[in-house]
Amino acid sequence: MTGSRYQVYLAALPEVCAADPALMAFTADANGRCEVFAWDAGTGRARQVTDRPRGTLHGTIDRDANVWWFDEDAHGVGFWRFQPFPGGPDLPGLTGVPPGTPRGLAVSDDGIVAMGLGDGRTTTVHLGRRGASAREVTRVDRHATLSGITAEAGLLAISGPAGSAHAVTVLAADGTSRAVLSGSGEHGRLWSLGFAPTAGRDELLLVREDDDRYLLASWRPETGIRTYPWCAFDSEITARWYPDGNEDEGRTVLIREDRHGRSTLYRARLDTGTLTRVPTPPGSLLDAAPRAGGDVHYLWTDTAHPPRMYSTAGTALPALGTLPGRVPGDHRDLWTPTPDGPVHTWLSLPEGDGLPQGPELPQGEASEDRGTGGHAARGRDARGRATMGRGAPPPVVLLVHGGPADHDRDAYDGVVHSLVASGFAVARVNYRGSTGYGPRWRRAFGAGVGLTQVEDLVAVRADLIGRGLARPDAVGLWGTSWGGFLALLALGTRPGLWQAGVAVKPVADGVAAYRTTTSALRALDERLYGGTPDDVPEVYARSSPIQYASRVRAPLLVVAATRDAKCPPGQVRGYLAALRAAGARHESMWLDSGHDGYEGGDHVAVLRRAVVFLDRELRGGQGPHRAPKTPPADRRGDSGRVSTTAAAGTGIAEHTERRTAHAEGHHPQRPARG
Repeated sequence: MTGSRYQVYLAALPEVCAADPALMAFTADANGRCEVFAWDAGTGRARQVTDRPRGTLHGTIDRDANVWWFDEDAHGVGFWRFQPFPGGPDLPGLTGVPPGTPRGLAVSDDGIVAMGLGDGRTTTVHLGRRGASAREVTRVDRHATLSGITAEAGLLAISGPAGSAHAVTVLAADGTSRAVLSGSGEHGRLWSLGFAPTAGRDELLLVREDDDRYLLASWRPETGIRTYPWCAFDSEITARWYPDGNEDEGRTVLIREDRHGRSTLYRARLDTGTLTRVPTPPGSLLDAAPRAGGDVHYLWTDTAHPPRMYSTAGTALPALGTLPGRVPGDHRDLWTPTPDGPVHTWLSLPEGDGLPQGPELPQGEASEDRGTGGHAARGRDARGRATMGRGAPPPVVLLVHGGPADHDRDAYDGVVHSLVASGFAVARVNYRGSTGYGPRWRRAFGAGVGLTQVEDLVAVRADLIGRGLARPDAVGLWGTSWGGFLALLALGTRPGLWQAGVAVKPVADGVAAYRTTTSALRALDERLYGGTPDDVPEVYARSSPIQYASRVRAPLLVVAATRDAKCPPGQVRGYLAALRAAGARHESMWLDSGHDGYEGGDHVAVLRRAVVFLDRELRGGQGPHRAPKTPPADRRGDSGRVSTTAAAGTGIAEHTERRTAHAEGHHPQRPARG
């Protein structure tokens, strides 16, 4: 299959020029790679801006209609560049700046550029006029992110772990500190969402965590932090200022709440204290942004429909390369009891399997294996696997999300599409630690890091079997990044429950990963585990998959990347060596990429390998319903984030990249492994 049979895209809205909202920049497919494009809504024409061998992910547009992108090498290190909207030479964002990893870009109304760059240990913020020489404003130990600049370039906001959980530092343009903002209480955290776009008004939008809720807040130099108690939510939110130029809007903010896997939009008028719901279809909003004249752009999807861009004012937006119409499958909710409350699972079943129908399954008791609820398997093959008789449940794959600060939602997922089209049932489990269910759920790690989440996977497996939706001898696991960590941990700590496992770019050795990963993820590990491996060695050991490698019994496919900075290859090689020493049945696939790749062919290659592997191990390669719906092998392998879309009827599904602009605020500073 050639590259023209699939497409990739970034599940994010186009960035809009503040001075001319018809001019936009967005990331979309270019022959199987993500690249940055310019879009003119007035003419309905797009122009490709970047053309890099491994694709381009980071892009935006400034008030003067210059299109920006991050020109990175194979290791994610590079420079910010820009090009005038109509086209022209590629120009350096600032001169005299050393290469680094992107940690934020902000451009003021008059072309003053602030950019954050990381070197693995520190973050440096540089400031200068667009295209001219830069000066260093500040250098921050460990990971931090530039999260905003005022319209007149007088103040900068930097978010990061310096000093306290998610502290926000406000600096003057000369680097002097104006304020250090932090959350309150034992669990209080704070996220910076950017300065107001209005000249002469230096106001920073914030989200703060307060006990078991999230509240909108703002900071001004003259008043400090002001919290809006009438704007409180019990699950994670993000927010954006409405643009300048509409006097009726005043100090107005668009809020997106992600709750129980679905999204809701609100318009909050800070001066009057009013909160109004913005109508959108049921499902998930992967991105939403207020635009000039009261327009709202949003990127909508649900499990049965690939993402689509919408404008409440009818503005022409670029079309995503997604599938038309509804995708196959019977999609529903499942709730499974646990000690900290019910675990929410998105369940997708192949159509026509004769299983119970309905939009939602009632809550039931979690249990150990209690048979197949009348859907008994009939016979076994030569290797002892049950063969499916008429009416038997299909093999089920628990698709485990990464993060852990993320969640699965009522949203299209290309892996789900491909598995369901191939005759598998898919369960996407929002285990304890997931976002979307409130701060207490996100902090629920009572049995230990990873081990708590494995308890939830085990409970959902038992619940599916007890309801007659799964067979105890045909359950597999598939996780990417931190989800791959959970898959490996489940295979090793509960070896008798799974018949196959797929771990893509996983954390396989907690200690080795800590010592070789990025500074942001070291900080995340320290928060989750309560210290470094030297501080609490027994805690890391108890939660590390390599400690249980000798107990793995199910066939396992491990996919890793040679240039993965987040889940480094060395710790995966160590885990594979432990599997070999134990005689565990496994296979591996190595990719010439980093953790986050931008090529569709990478995803397609891993998708094909994994689905064929699961078909062989869970059905003996002889599934009675349909053959695996995967593309033939391509020259590239998987990345865990950007993804592919198939042409209609090919069975190749898209897998979308979600920016970290969801859940706990629009905060690229939040580290996550998947």
